[in-house]
Amino acid sequence: MDQFVINGGRRLTGCVSVSGAKNAGLPVMAAAALCDDVCIIDNLPYVKDIIIMADLLRYMGAEVSLSPNGRAVINPRGLKNVIPPEDMVAKMRASTYLMGILLGRFNEACVPPPGGCSIGARPIDQHLRGFEALGARVEEGAFLTLRASKLVGSNVYLEASVGATINIILAAVKAEGVTVIHGCAKEPHVVDVANFLNNMGASIRGAGTDTIRIRGVQTLRSTSYTIIPDQIETGTWMIMAAATKGDIVIENCIPPHMEVVSAKLRKTGAEVIEGDDFLRVRASGRLNATNIRTMVYPGFPTDLQQPMSAMLTCANGRSIITETIYEQRYRHLEEMRRMGAKVQVEDRVAFVDGVERLYGRTVEASDLRAGAALIVAGLMAEGTTTISGVKYIDRGYERIEDKLTSVGADIKRI
Repeated sequence: MDQFVINGGRRLTGCVSVSGAKNAGLPVMAAAALCDDVCIIDNLPYVKDIIIMADLLRYMGAEVSLSPNGRAVINPRGLKNVIPPEDMVAKMRASTYLMGILLGRFNEACVPPPGGCSIGARPIDQHLRGFEALGARVEEGAFLTLRASKLVGSNVYLEASVGATINIILAAVKAEGVTVIHGCAKEPHVVDVANFLNNMGASIRGAGTDTIRIRGVQTLRSTSYTIIPDQIETGTWMIMAAATKGDIVIENCIPPHMEVVSAKLRKTGAEVIEGDDFLRVRASGRLNATNIRTMVYPGFPTDLQQPMSAMLTCANGRSIITETIYEQRYRHLEEMRRMGAKVQVEDRVAFVDGVERLYGRTVEASDLRAGAALIVAGLMAEGTTTISGVKYIDRGYERIEDKLTSVGADIKRI
């Protein structure tokens, strides 16, 4: 098993370029399976989840060429309605999108339960209710089976679920008539999926708002598309710059997507400078405590709560962090206690009393963003930190050790 070894205490400086958004790339790759011709997708991050999605599509009969430079060429003509292998589906949460594409293309789907990081309950009841509203019958057992004589547009009511919003879009894009999804998630990757489908000839309006309206079409045409930059990677670099009292220019990002993170970092005393497609974050001296409450977009992202809480372990004062999305997103704090952090967790609230410094220890990542948080802690800590569970980090951060080395970190993969 790979490990990261970090010698902490170095100030990060220089420029780093953000990779494409994993959370947009995965559903866009799935959406390409609804097309009747070849699609070319650029700016995909070459990370494990993207590779698994390519393998899943191949298993189901699509031709997929995926290169480390971020380009995927997907020919879905040979796609078959087969049951995807349970071991592959169990590796990532985004395998839920197979339900939407198979139902949308074949009016039938049979898939194993999805996997992904263990961060608390992640039910798919909203997905299933949405499919039922379009006319599908749902049978739950060892596998999830969905069947419809045909899908017909309808009103669908959600509670701002990103996965359910995207999955209903995938199922509805070829349904007969008009589907109106109420209570939609507004995340940038929802908009990116809608834009990709519209490029193929879909009729989707309102992505990025509470209500999305989809007029079903019979066919989707070939297209080329470039994935947006990764919002969560951008935020991670912003936090790393501030945490190490560094000065980093973060290129190939979308600053308006980061407004709530920029605001919180400014409250801690860090400086955030915005350009058209870059951010510069720098800090000097000890940061100040601040309170965080995770919320759906455009609120503070749950995926950045863990790296941010790691940074705040060395801030001046008490920070109060409230996690409203997932109930098991504080496991990293248990590891950080061993590094000298003073934290107390009560239900979904974490109280973080800043200490002067952390100390290098051997720690283990329990999920993707917990891994990012432990990297932040290791960069701040005095001495050497060894992080196991790198397989989780590799699911969502492309060449992170190379990028960190380029801005002055002392990090090695062993």
